[in-house]
Amino acid sequence: MPRLFKTQAVVGSALLALALAGCGSSGGGTDKLNGGGAPTKVTSVKIGFQGPLSGDYQQLGLNEFNGVELAVKEANASKEFGFSVEIVKGDDQGDPSKAPAAATTLIQNQDVLGVVGPAFSGSVKAAGAQYSSAGLSFITPSATNAQLQDQGFSSFHRSVPSDNVEGTIGAQWLAKKAKTVFVIDDLGDYGKGVADAVQKELESKGVKVIREGVDAKTTDYSVVAQKVKASGAQALFYGGYDAQTALLAKAIKAVGYDGLKVTGNGSKSTIFFDQAGDAGNGWYFLCGCADAASDPNAQKFTDAYRADYNQDPSTFTPESYDATRALLTAIKNAAAAGPLTRESVAKALSAIDFQGLASHIKFDSKGDIDSSVAVVNLYEAENKTFKFLGDVTKQN
Repeated sequence: MPRLFKTQAVVGSALLALALAGCGSSGGGTDKLNGGGAPTKVTSVKIGFQGPLSGDYQQLGLNEFNGVELAVKEANASKEFGFSVEIVKGDDQGDPSKAPAAATTLIQNQDVLGVVGPAFSGSVKAAGAQYSSAGLSFITPSATNAQLQDQGFSSFHRSVPSDNVEGTIGAQWLAKKAKTVFVIDDLGDYGKGVADAVQKELESKGVKVIREGVDAKTTDYSVVAQKVKASGAQALFYGGYDAQTALLAKAIKAVGYDGLKVTGNGSKSTIFFDQAGDAGNGWYFLCGCADAASDPNAQKFTDAYRADYNQDPSTFTPESYDATRALLTAIKNAAAAGPLTRESVAKALSAIDFQGLASHIKFDSKGDIDSSVAVVNLYEAENKTFKFLGDVTKQN
């Protein structure tokens, strides 16, 4: 398995200049971008960030914004791109109804050449058409809804696997472990979507699936836990978010279920540990994301992040960092090829083939992460930490 993080990439608040070829490059070259016009001399650029920077989901947004900010700090310190970078913020609070206004803030600033975000799938759906009409490209490092690439958003780019990819690849591993799987979802878009993908793939491999839906507002999971126990299923998959998964984990432990317990990226947070307690131990998590704090190859990145933010990088922080560097690389490539415009940046971003610290970023014709570079990782909950196990396709 390739290493999750490139050990030769030296990071820190005062990052040394990196050779562009070592960290990533455009897959198209300047001639493929706009015909190879005269290079544009650029001294400063602006990029946007859209995500929840206030409200109930603020911490999730800050996890990503901090990754963006760290990448920009390092770029400005090293001068590796040849221009200084400023971030313009678009706070949507993780609320689709507020996403259009946040996008408008970034779109109306004509100096903004590209955007990292929106962080949430609902916000992408709500603001994607605006970005596309304005010709302003965005790259989301965390919005995983499986329908986003089919919305017709010409500005859409996603650097992580969708829920459909995560569920399908995860189910291939599950099929090696169990002949019967009890699949539960929270009846929401994310939970049901990833559970549907898991069920479809399991059944295609001859695995029996028992399906149950439990509303996310439910606080008592004892009834469904008893059903899981009585079913004799060798494995359980839950599609939903952290708080609900924690409640299910406690109920499952209470009935003495000893089968394999698996969930998706929506549950991978400290909230799961805070609320599940010891019942969280032994759960497995599928995520198209890296965990810098658990990987020794990312120690310098983690140290730099801790120094600046007094906490470990969290879920989708490394992906946000990589998405930012990919966007800055696209801007540099566009400027080298001719006039620097939103349109030229969009072409350069769509052509990018970028190896980051945590992820390989390359897009298909719809702007989704190319299947050839999509990786779904497996984590195990152990003593309130997510133990990184690696690419789930490499697991026994």
